[in-house]
Amino acid sequence: MKVMAKGKFEYWLTDDGLLLLEGWARDGLTNEEIAGKIGIRAGTLYEWLKTYPEISESLKKGKEVVDRKVENVLLQKALDGDTTSIIFWLKNRKPKEWRDRINQEISGPGGAPVTVTNPPADLSHLSPDVLLEMTKIAFADNFAGNGGG
Repeated sequence: MKVMAKGKFEYWLTDDGLLLLEGWARDGLTNEEIAGKIGIRAGTLYEWLKTYPEISESLKKGKEVVDRKVENVLLQKALDGDTTSIIFWLKNRKPKEWRDRINQEISGPGGAPVTVTNPPADLSHLSPDVLLEMTKIAFADNFAGNGGG
């Protein structure tokens, strides 16, 4: 565990310090912005969050307030018929029914994995010139802009 500079974190464990942290979180500041206001690196703040539950709880409490306000505005806009808000709300509240992507699993007999085999193509009947042209086409992206032919 890192040894933290003595005194740097102590103010933030006082009632005044915790209240200020909570207020910044309630105002919508990110952890990185809060670290900047404290005068520390973001990594140090994340260490404090692990080490000092009081700081962690203070930030969580402040963020809950602003998150609820945003949720309420989003809900009201959705109820008022704002299509974007409706879509956002449904995709997040009912993702199984409203997500854009559908995951589909395929299995072989008895649930076994599907085996896909691609036998090598027989190119022995092709001339060297045709094989060279096919190679150029197949690897065109690898040579584009690299001075390759």
